[in-house]
Amino acid sequence: MSYSDSGNSGPQAGAWRNDGGVQPHAFDPYLQPELFRGVATRRVFAFLIDMVVISVPVILGYLFIALFGVVTLGLGWALFWLAWPASVIWAIVYYGACIGGPSSATIGMRVMDLELRTWYGAPGYFVLGATHAVLFWVTVSFLSPFVVLVGLFNGRRRLLHDFVLGTVVINNSVRAPAPQGARTY
Repeated sequence: MSYSDSGNSGPQAGAWRNDGGVQPHAFDPYLQPELFRGVATRRVFAFLIDMVVISVPVILGYLFIALFGVVTLGLGWALFWLAWPASVIWAIVYYGACIGGPSSATIGMRVMDLELRTWYGAPGYFVLGATHAVLFWVTVSFLSPFVVLVGLFNGRRRLLHDFVLGTVVINNSVRAPAPQGARTY
């Protein structure tokens, strides 16, 4: 991107010039196809694992409120109105904390050996992880088949919300190979 200097002078002249344009993508599907091999399938399984991880505390919370209501002769059941908002907050915090953590991946993504990165290669951060989850749920709610179909027709296997946020999911083991074990011969 370049700003043409139309007669302006001084320290602000040419302020929009960045002498290189937009950074290129850090992960090229044609030069590094192994980074994207099997990513779409493993994302589905990672999602299912994450749903179990998110659901267990939510179910335990509902059971606690039900038992608390029995013990308090029905008064505790008034807490059920807090359960749904608490579940949403828990899911957003889960995704934000996991993707913002050192591995840039949720528990399901770690099990499936995936990692979320920005298009220029930086690791994820809390706000990106939380926004990624919210945007995923919003796009799936309104454009369900389209969100998944987008991933089948691009080399990086990015879904619709990945395009909007500028993220890419890659194979973690290919990017950071595991060290060799000790030789015993």
